[in-house]
Amino acid sequence: MTDTTLPTPNSSASVGRAPHSDRYKWIALTNTTIGILMATINGSILLIALPNIFRGIKLSPLAPGNTSYFLWILMGFLLVTSVLVVSLGRVGDMYGRARMYTLGFAVFTVFSILLAVTWMTGPGAALWIIFMRVGQGVGGAFLFANSSAIITDAFPADERGFALGINGVAAIGGSFLGLLLGGLLAPIEWRLVFLVSVPFGLFGTVWAYAKLRDNGLRLKAGIDWIGNITFAVGLIGVLTGIVYGLQPYGGHTMGWTSPFVLACLLGGAVILVAFVIIEMRVSDPMFQLALFRNRSFAMGNVAALLAALGRGGLQFMLIIWLQGIWLPQHGYSFQRTPLWAGIYMIPLTVGFFISGPLAGKLADKYGPRPFATAGILLTGVTFLLFQVLPMDFPYGWFALLLLLVGLAMGLFAAPNTSAVMNSLPANQRGAGAGMLNTFQNAASVLSIGVFFTIIALGLASQLPHALFSGLTAQGVPASAAQGISHLPPIGSLFAAFLGLNPIQQLLGPHVLAQVGPAHAAYLTGRSFFPGLISGPFGHGLHLAFDMAAVACFLGAGFSWLRGGGRAHHQRTLAAQAAESLAAVGAVAAEEAGAGSSDDVVGAQAPARSG
Repeated sequence: MTDTTLPTPNSSASVGRAPHSDRYKWIALTNTTIGILMATINGSILLIALPNIFRGIKLSPLAPGNTSYFLWILMGFLLVTSVLVVSLGRVGDMYGRARMYTLGFAVFTVFSILLAVTWMTGPGAALWIIFMRVGQGVGGAFLFANSSAIITDAFPADERGFALGINGVAAIGGSFLGLLLGGLLAPIEWRLVFLVSVPFGLFGTVWAYAKLRDNGLRLKAGIDWIGNITFAVGLIGVLTGIVYGLQPYGGHTMGWTSPFVLACLLGGAVILVAFVIIEMRVSDPMFQLALFRNRSFAMGNVAALLAALGRGGLQFMLIIWLQGIWLPQHGYSFQRTPLWAGIYMIPLTVGFFISGPLAGKLADKYGPRPFATAGILLTGVTFLLFQVLPMDFPYGWFALLLLLVGLAMGLFAAPNTSAVMNSLPANQRGAGAGMLNTFQNAASVLSIGVFFTIIALGLASQLPHALFSGLTAQGVPASAAQGISHLPPIGSLFAAFLGLNPIQQLLGPHVLAQVGPAHAAYLTGRSFFPGLISGPFGHGLHLAFDMAAVACFLGAGFSWLRGGGRAHHQRTLAAQAAESLAAVGAVAAEEAGAGSSDDVVGAQAPARSG
């Protein structure tokens, strides 16, 4: 295997190649921060803007054939970054990080423009958005794979933690701003949610091209083409199977028995096994599998994967709870629920922001194991506490649990990331950070599919009876109510996620005219559909929270198995807090579906001395 050992940040070679100009380092930090802010806003803005996007392209999310459009628009960006970020970071090492970063800015901006000028409607528009989002994902992968390396090249060792911390705060702020911007811009014009990235992208591209320079050493190595291709094909196969498994097949509620779905899942798994075998034999592997011989590295990665599996679908389930049920029942119109759902989710971000820096500081002093383990364990306990809340909950208790989840996630994220990075030899930290990122992103995508499946199964067992009884009680003819009650429950689930009331569309004007004005107004009002779905949804939600809690408890066990002790290095308090902010930002970016842990974490280790 070709192994080019890079000089440490304090070595003369590094200093000679990368002089730390005061002016240049702030240019590099500002430009990369704009890139991270743009990408994280782009990821979370879509969660809130989807209702307006579907209305704008005149596509009904309730039609069974439209489920795949919804899911691919939602998850395509995260899938692409999961597959490409490790490889594109290696390309930056080989051909110049600033050059590849600038290319990423340009690619991201071009595809943002193409999204903003979407002129079609119907399925054609949905396919266009999906492919353009994939293009955005390629640009985002370039940005996230190289931004932290540019900062590392620009800043001296004793200031890198501060710089990476600023990027982490930008990621947290971007994930929150995206929710607010989506709620504000989408009702005005849905294309604005894509257009808002364009001015920042144009400015960032020109500024990066003019001002950024490659100060780091080039890595003389080859690209693992076979490994990259097999990994991409295998992961895409598995995730494609998950997407289409959520759709009805034949007479079944879900599509898990479909030959196509089974072929995707089993074929993807076989290819991923082949990928592991290939990586053990090639000279320049994409994944450094030998790193898993280190117990701290292996257990930290498994714990991170299980934590991402538990929390990945959480945001979606909470948004469904708020947009589709709680907010309409408390007087908010369906058109206003996306914005207010983002506002009511603020405690989650606040808790994450508070606990991350403190946890990082304590972990550096006392060792990461107790804090990382306590964090993921507390996350699982909080998932169980959510089940105590009624569907029509008092918001104060809901906000308190959101804050507790954020605190718990932050308590786990920074110490676990720090422990994984500290376990790596200096010349393998980039590869190790990329592997950690890939596990987390892939687990998040898998989690979304698993959560939707669990909720849909819960709906399938209870919703048909509740729907039939509720409709007939309001005077809907039994024949019409019977047909509606047997529609696939996944449509009702997506309607709740999008903040839509499907009753008017499902009944149609003829049936509504039959039941009379009073009953028609009630059926299409704010209370009937949320009240109808709340019971069946709550049943599925309990199952989802149970699954998430089990994943977190298993993760806590693996976290404890990493072993005790702490890294033998000393850093300033500012560097400790800043690095913790960077780790917090990494997970915030991953939650938004727009980034990766590698962009903020991958270059943490060089900031350490010793």
